[in-house]
Amino acid sequence: MEKYFDLSLIYDYICQEYFCHIMKTLLKNARLKKGLLVKDVAISTEIDQALVSKFEHGARKPTREQLLKLSQVLDLEYNTLIVAWLKEKFLYEIEDSRLGLEALKLAEEELRYKISTIKKSVSKSLQSILEEIDRLQLELNSLRSLDSYKVAQALDLEYTFESNRIEGNTLTLRETDLVINEGLTVSGKSMREHLEAINHTEAIGYVKELVKKKMSLNENTLLGIHQLILRSIHPEDAGKYRNVQVMIQGSVHLPPQPYLVRKQMEDFFIWYESKKESLHPVLLAAEMHERLVTIHPFIDGNGRTSRLVMNLILLQHGYVIANIKGDYDTRMHYYKALEGVQVGKNKEPFLAFIAKAERDSLKRYLKILSP
Repeated sequence: MEKYFDLSLIYDYICQEYFCHIMKTLLKNARLKKGLLVKDVAISTEIDQALVSKFEHGARKPTREQLLKLSQVLDLEYNTLIVAWLKEKFLYEIEDSRLGLEALKLAEEELRYKISTIKKSVSKSLQSILEEIDRLQLELNSLRSLDSYKVAQALDLEYTFESNRIEGNTLTLRETDLVINEGLTVSGKSMREHLEAINHTEAIGYVKELVKKKMSLNENTLLGIHQLILRSIHPEDAGKYRNVQVMIQGSVHLPPQPYLVRKQMEDFFIWYESKKESLHPVLLAAEMHERLVTIHPFIDGNGRTSRLVMNLILLQHGYVIANIKGDYDTRMHYYKALEGVQVGKNKEPFLAFIAKAERDSLKRYLKILSP
């Protein structure tokens, strides 16, 4: 009697084995290398232990959100995991090789079109600023031997002063220096203002340490930055997503409800991982700043944290801290550009604003180091 085989079951088995191989070589090996148990990974990622085990054995496929958490805990490159995940998904869905290849060809053409469209979406004026930034960066790199700790310390002080001034801190630059470097208390200034100066300085140090150790931006590093910003000010909220609704004073933008924050933050990191290799670093930094402050995931300290995240990305790519001034005109321009994205869905003015801030900061640094 002739036997018939269900080809779809065979194909499913092959794809399952393929995915199992990927999980073994990536997830399991990474876990063992870090000396972690399956339950350790489960606790850190907040994914059920049975699911983690099934991922490693190819019995279940993780979601994008789960892949992101696994990549962060296991120090795996998210792009490597997502490429493997997408490849498996393609193979699983395409059963007819001839039609499948035609479909992939059409998909490739459409993706190339979308990528070219994204590139064209940047105006000529913004592209010109980015090109100038890259020229200035190359010029600065040739002068790095003239750099010193004192220069960096002075510029970091200015950054703390300006970033806090944007949020309403009334310490002057000189008073900020006295609080940070002399440990003095300034008469007539609140304790919160003193703590904001101290905390922001420590957060800059933390960001620079992340750059030095080549640590990636992920949820842990973000919460670490925020924890430093609010430490001793709102210790119960430091390093934690909000669980109440908030409003932004003076803005018509209403941040998402608290129950949506965690999901939006997962999407925030997924977007970052998918774009970090393709976007110009200055645009990437500006986008991450805008996206984070729009979600407004914290009860307080969102602005400072967003600017620190932006500058973490810039420093990781060899640029300098983009110091946004806290004077009235600049602050209003900054808020207006942000609201243009949040309400008007027009990104260009904000991207250009950040690009100009980075360009001006590079010029300032070059002026200091130039013989």
